[in-house]
Amino acid sequence: MPNVVSIAGVDPSGGAGLLADLKTFSALGAYGCGVVAALTAQNTCAVTGVHTPPTEFLQRQIDTLFADVSIHAVKLGMLGDAAVVRTVAERLAHFSPPDVICDPVMVAKSGDTLLAKSAIAMLREALLPQCFMITPNLPEAGVLLGERAPESIKEMYRGAERLRELLPTSSERWVLLKGGHLPGNELMDLLFDGDRMLELPARRVETKNTHGTGCTLSSAIAALLPQSRTGLRPVEAAVRTARAYLQRAIADSGALAVGHGHGPVHHFHALWAQRGARTHTQ
Repeated sequence: MPNVVSIAGVDPSGGAGLLADLKTFSALGAYGCGVVAALTAQNTCAVTGVHTPPTEFLQRQIDTLFADVSIHAVKLGMLGDAAVVRTVAERLAHFSPPDVICDPVMVAKSGDTLLAKSAIAMLREALLPQCFMITPNLPEAGVLLGERAPESIKEMYRGAERLRELLPTSSERWVLLKGGHLPGNELMDLLFDGDRMLELPARRVETKNTHGTGCTLSSAIAALLPQSRTGLRPVEAAVRTARAYLQRAIADSGALAVGHGHGPVHHFHALWAQRGARTHTQ
Protein backbone atom coordinates (compact mmCIF):
# COMPACT_ATOMS: atom_id res chain seq x y z
CA MET A 1 0.00 0.00 0.00
CA PRO A 2 1.55 3.33 -1.01
CA ASN A 3 2.00 6.16 1.48
CA VAL A 4 0.70 9.40 -0.02
CA VAL A 5 0.86 12.83 1.60
CA SER A 6 -1.30 15.85 0.96
CA ILE A 7 0.21 19.27 1.66
CA ALA A 8 -2.83 21.50 1.62
CA GLY A 9 -5.34 23.58 3.54
CA VAL A 10 -7.99 22.36 5.97
CA ASP A 11 -11.66 22.84 5.07
CA PRO A 12 -13.75 22.22 8.23
CA SER A 13 -16.71 21.08 6.14
CA GLY A 14 -14.62 18.20 4.82
CA GLY A 15 -15.54 18.70 1.19
CA ALA A 16 -12.25 20.08 -0.06
CA GLY A 17 -8.62 20.37 0.92
CA LEU A 18 -6.73 18.05 3.22
CA LEU A 19 -9.76 16.26 4.64
CA ALA A 20 -11.13 15.47 1.18
CA ASP A 21 -7.69 14.29 0.08
CA LEU A 22 -7.42 11.85 3.00
CA LYS A 23 -10.86 10.43 2.19
CA THR A 24 -9.82 9.97 -1.43
CA PHE A 25 -6.54 8.27 -0.53
CA SER A 26 -8.37 5.84 1.74
CA ALA A 27 -11.10 5.12 -0.83
CA LEU A 28 -8.50 4.27 -3.48
CA GLY A 29 -6.19 2.01 -1.50
CA ALA A 30 -3.47 4.37 -0.30
CA TYR A 31 -2.36 5.26 3.22
CA GLY A 32 -2.98 8.97 3.69
CA CYS A 33 -0.68 11.42 5.45
CA GLY A 34 -1.28 15.14 5.82
CA VAL A 35 0.68 18.36 6.26
CA VAL A 36 -1.35 21.46 7.15
CA ALA A 37 -0.32 24.41 4.98
CA ALA A 38 -3.33 26.58 5.83
CA LEU A 39 -6.39 26.64 8.06
CA THR A 40 -9.64 28.01 6.69
CA ALA A 41 -12.93 29.04 8.24
CA GLN A 42 -15.09 27.60 5.46
CA ASN A 43 -18.35 25.85 4.73
CA THR A 44 -20.23 24.94 1.57
CA CYS A 45 -21.25 28.58 1.04
CA ALA A 46 -18.20 30.74 1.77
CA VAL A 47 -14.70 31.14 3.10
CA THR A 48 -14.80 33.56 6.03
CA GLY A 49 -11.17 33.42 7.08
CA VAL A 50 -7.73 31.96 6.38
CA HIS A 51 -4.92 31.39 8.86
CA THR A 52 -1.46 30.44 7.65
CA PRO A 53 0.73 28.64 10.22
CA PRO A 54 4.32 29.88 10.61
CA THR A 55 6.56 28.52 7.87
CA GLU A 56 8.97 27.21 10.52
CA PHE A 57 6.24 24.89 11.76
CA LEU A 58 5.28 23.94 8.21
CA GLN A 59 8.88 22.92 7.59
CA ARG A 60 8.92 20.94 10.83
CA GLN A 61 5.78 19.06 9.78
CA ILE A 62 7.33 18.09 6.45
CA ASP A 63 10.75 17.22 7.85
CA THR A 64 9.34 15.13 10.70
CA LEU A 65 7.04 13.17 8.41
CA PHE A 66 9.60 12.51 5.67
CA ALA A 67 12.25 11.50 8.20
CA ASP A 68 10.12 8.53 9.26
CA VAL A 69 7.63 7.62 6.50
CA SER A 70 8.55 6.52 2.98
CA ILE A 71 6.43 8.74 0.75
CA HIS A 72 5.42 7.34 -2.64
CA ALA A 73 3.50 10.36 -3.95
CA VAL A 74 2.72 13.94 -2.95
CA LYS A 75 -0.40 15.96 -3.63
CA LEU A 76 -0.09 19.75 -3.35
CA GLY A 77 -3.22 21.81 -2.81
CA MET A 78 -3.89 25.18 -1.21
CA LEU A 79 -0.58 26.80 -0.26
CA GLY A 80 -1.82 30.30 0.47
CA ASP A 81 1.10 32.66 0.04
CA ALA A 82 4.62 33.01 -1.36
CA ALA A 83 6.35 32.08 1.91
CA VAL A 84 4.45 28.80 2.09
CA VAL A 85 5.15 28.03 -1.57
CA ARG A 86 8.85 28.74 -1.02
CA THR A 87 9.02 26.53 2.05
CA VAL A 88 7.27 23.62 0.36
CA ALA A 89 9.50 23.97 -2.71
CA GLU A 90 12.64 23.95 -0.57
CA ARG A 91 11.61 20.85 1.38
CA LEU A 92 10.57 18.96 -1.74
CA ALA A 93 13.91 19.81 -3.31
CA HIS A 94 15.61 18.42 -0.20
CA PHE A 95 13.68 15.12 -0.06
CA SER A 96 13.03 14.61 -3.81
CA PRO A 97 9.86 12.50 -3.47
CA PRO A 98 8.41 10.82 -6.57
CA ASP A 99 5.15 11.72 -8.28
CA VAL A 100 4.46 15.24 -7.03
CA ILE A 101 0.97 16.21 -8.25
CA CYS A 102 0.19 19.92 -8.03
CA ASP A 103 -3.38 21.17 -8.01
CA PRO A 104 -2.75 24.95 -8.16
CA VAL A 105 -5.65 25.94 -5.92
CA MET A 106 -6.37 29.63 -6.35
CA VAL A 107 -10.11 30.20 -5.85
CA ALA A 108 -12.68 28.33 -3.77
CA LYS A 109 -15.95 27.10 -5.28
CA SER A 110 -17.61 30.01 -3.46
CA GLY A 111 -15.39 32.44 -5.39
CA ASP A 112 -13.15 33.37 -2.46
CA THR A 113 -9.42 33.79 -3.19
CA LEU A 114 -7.16 31.08 -1.73
CA LEU A 115 -3.76 32.00 -3.21
CA ALA A 116 -2.12 35.42 -2.90
CA LYS A 117 -1.13 37.04 -6.19
CA SER A 118 2.42 37.39 -4.85
CA ALA A 119 2.68 33.60 -4.74
CA ILE A 120 2.06 33.02 -8.47
CA ALA A 121 5.61 33.78 -9.59
CA MET A 122 7.04 31.66 -6.76
CA LEU A 123 4.76 28.81 -7.77
CA ARG A 124 5.92 28.99 -11.39
CA GLU A 125 9.61 29.42 -10.65
CA ALA A 126 10.27 27.27 -7.57
CA LEU A 127 7.52 24.67 -7.32
CA LEU A 128 6.31 23.69 -10.78
CA PRO A 129 9.79 22.52 -11.89
CA GLN A 130 9.57 19.84 -9.18
CA CYS A 131 6.13 18.58 -10.18
CA PHE A 132 5.46 15.41 -12.14
CA MET A 133 1.97 16.63 -13.05
CA ILE A 134 -0.08 19.79 -12.73
CA THR A 135 -3.90 19.75 -12.82
CA PRO A 136 -5.17 23.32 -13.39
CA ASN A 137 -8.70 24.22 -14.40
CA LEU A 138 -9.15 26.86 -17.07
CA PRO A 139 -9.07 29.98 -14.85
CA GLU A 140 -6.00 28.63 -13.04
CA ALA A 141 -4.35 27.94 -16.39
CA GLY A 142 -4.92 31.54 -17.41
CA VAL A 143 -3.32 32.81 -14.20
CA LEU A 144 -0.31 30.51 -14.54
CA LEU A 145 0.19 31.62 -18.13
CA GLY A 146 -0.52 35.30 -17.45
CA GLU A 147 -3.25 35.47 -20.06
CA ARG A 148 -6.98 35.05 -20.61
CA ALA A 149 -8.28 31.62 -19.66
CA PRO A 150 -8.99 29.26 -22.60
CA GLU A 151 -12.54 29.57 -23.87
CA SER A 152 -12.68 26.67 -26.34
CA ILE A 153 -11.17 23.24 -26.84
CA LYS A 154 -8.91 24.71 -29.51
CA GLU A 155 -7.62 27.26 -27.00
CA MET A 156 -7.26 24.47 -24.45
CA TYR A 157 -4.84 22.69 -26.80
CA ARG A 158 -2.67 25.79 -26.97
CA GLY A 159 -2.96 26.28 -23.21
CA ALA A 160 -1.89 22.71 -22.45
CA GLU A 161 1.13 23.10 -24.73
CA ARG A 162 2.16 26.34 -23.03
CA LEU A 163 1.61 24.90 -19.55
CA ARG A 164 3.89 21.99 -20.43
CA GLU A 165 6.62 24.55 -21.14
CA LEU A 166 6.47 25.56 -17.46
CA LEU A 167 7.67 22.06 -16.53
CA PRO A 168 11.15 20.60 -17.14
CA THR A 169 11.61 19.25 -20.66
CA SER A 170 14.42 16.86 -19.73
CA SER A 171 12.16 14.26 -18.08
CA GLU A 172 8.63 12.89 -18.14
CA ARG A 173 6.13 15.52 -16.94
CA TRP A 174 2.41 15.89 -17.54
CA VAL A 175 -0.32 18.51 -17.75
CA LEU A 176 -3.95 17.63 -17.06
CA LEU A 177 -5.93 20.66 -18.19
CA LYS A 178 -9.52 20.43 -16.92
CA GLY A 179 -12.24 21.83 -19.15
CA GLY A 180 -15.16 21.86 -16.74
CA HIS A 181 -15.57 25.64 -16.98
CA LEU A 182 -16.56 25.45 -20.66
CA PRO A 183 -20.33 25.52 -21.33
CA GLY A 184 -22.33 22.50 -22.43
CA ASN A 185 -23.19 19.03 -21.18
CA GLU A 186 -20.13 17.40 -22.72
CA LEU A 187 -16.88 18.02 -20.86
CA MET A 188 -13.35 17.66 -22.18
CA ASP A 189 -10.08 17.39 -20.28
CA LEU A 190 -6.70 17.27 -22.00
CA LEU A 191 -3.75 15.15 -20.86
CA PHE A 192 -0.43 16.19 -22.40
CA ASP A 193 3.16 15.04 -21.87
CA GLY A 194 4.81 17.29 -24.42
CA ASP A 195 4.38 14.75 -27.18
CA ARG A 196 0.95 13.13 -27.09
CA MET A 197 -2.28 15.04 -26.45
CA LEU A 198 -5.11 12.87 -25.14
CA GLU A 199 -8.72 14.05 -25.18
CA LEU A 200 -10.63 12.76 -22.16
CA PRO A 201 -14.38 13.38 -22.60
CA ALA A 202 -17.06 13.07 -19.94
CA ARG A 203 -20.69 14.01 -19.48
CA ARG A 204 -21.54 16.77 -17.04
CA VAL A 205 -23.47 15.61 -13.97
CA GLU A 206 -26.28 18.03 -13.12
CA THR A 207 -25.76 18.78 -9.43
CA LYS A 208 -24.67 21.59 -7.18
CA ASN A 209 -22.50 19.16 -5.20
CA THR A 210 -19.18 20.07 -6.78
CA HIS A 211 -17.27 21.34 -3.74
CA GLY A 212 -13.76 19.88 -3.78
CA THR A 213 -13.87 18.23 -7.20
CA GLY A 214 -10.41 19.49 -8.14
CA CYS A 215 -8.95 18.37 -4.81
CA THR A 216 -10.52 14.96 -5.19
CA LEU A 217 -9.28 14.42 -8.74
CA SER A 218 -5.68 15.40 -8.03
CA SER A 219 -5.54 13.34 -4.83
CA ALA A 220 -7.04 10.37 -6.68
CA ILE A 221 -4.26 10.60 -9.25
CA ALA A 222 -1.66 10.79 -6.48
CA ALA A 223 -3.15 7.70 -4.81
CA LEU A 224 -3.36 5.70 -8.03
CA LEU A 225 -0.05 6.55 -9.72
CA PRO A 226 2.15 4.44 -7.40
CA GLN A 227 -0.28 1.55 -7.86
CA SER A 228 -0.24 1.86 -11.67
CA ARG A 229 3.52 1.89 -12.27
CA THR A 230 3.78 -1.80 -13.20
CA GLY A 231 1.17 -1.57 -15.96
CA LEU A 232 1.17 -0.19 -19.47
CA ARG A 233 0.81 3.59 -19.80
CA PRO A 234 0.59 4.05 -16.02
CA VAL A 235 -0.10 7.78 -16.08
CA GLU A 236 -2.93 7.49 -18.55
CA ALA A 237 -4.36 4.55 -16.57
CA ALA A 238 -4.19 6.44 -13.27
CA VAL A 239 -5.84 9.54 -14.73
CA ARG A 240 -8.63 7.60 -16.41
CA THR A 241 -9.37 5.66 -13.21
CA ALA A 242 -9.25 8.85 -11.13
CA ARG A 243 -11.69 10.60 -13.46
CA ALA A 244 -14.08 7.64 -13.35
CA TYR A 245 -13.90 7.64 -9.54
CA LEU A 246 -14.68 11.37 -9.42
CA GLN A 247 -17.53 11.04 -11.91
CA ARG A 248 -19.17 8.41 -9.71
CA ALA A 249 -18.49 10.43 -6.55
CA ILE A 250 -20.30 13.40 -8.09
CA ALA A 251 -23.17 11.27 -9.39
CA ASP A 252 -23.72 9.69 -5.96
CA SER A 253 -23.34 12.93 -4.00
CA GLY A 254 -27.10 13.15 -3.54
CA ALA A 255 -26.81 10.45 -0.87
CA LEU A 256 -25.19 13.09 1.36
CA ALA A 257 -26.84 16.08 3.02
CA VAL A 258 -24.02 18.52 3.83
CA GLY A 259 -24.64 22.26 3.97
CA HIS A 260 -26.77 24.62 1.91
CA GLY A 261 -24.29 25.66 -0.78
CA HIS A 262 -22.08 23.63 -3.09
CA GLY A 263 -22.08 20.28 -1.33
CA PRO A 264 -19.23 17.74 -1.35
CA VAL A 265 -18.86 14.72 -3.58
CA HIS A 266 -19.35 11.22 -2.16
CA HIS A 267 -15.78 9.98 -1.62
CA PHE A 268 -16.85 6.63 -0.18
CA HIS A 269 -19.58 5.82 -2.69
CA ALA A 270 -18.21 2.33 -3.39
CA LEU A 271 -17.85 1.46 0.30
CA TRP A 272 -21.35 2.67 1.13
CA ALA A 273 -22.75 0.69 -1.81
CA GLN A 274 -21.05 -2.46 -0.52
CA ARG A 275 -22.40 -1.80 2.98
CA GLY A 276 -25.89 -1.36 1.58
CA ALA A 277 -25.62 -4.60 -0.41
CA ARG A 278 -24.55 -6.50 2.71
CA THR A 279 -27.43 -5.01 4.69
CA HIS A 280 -29.98 -6.12 2.08
CA THR A 281 -28.64 -9.68 2.06
CA GLN A 282 -28.75 -10.08 5.83
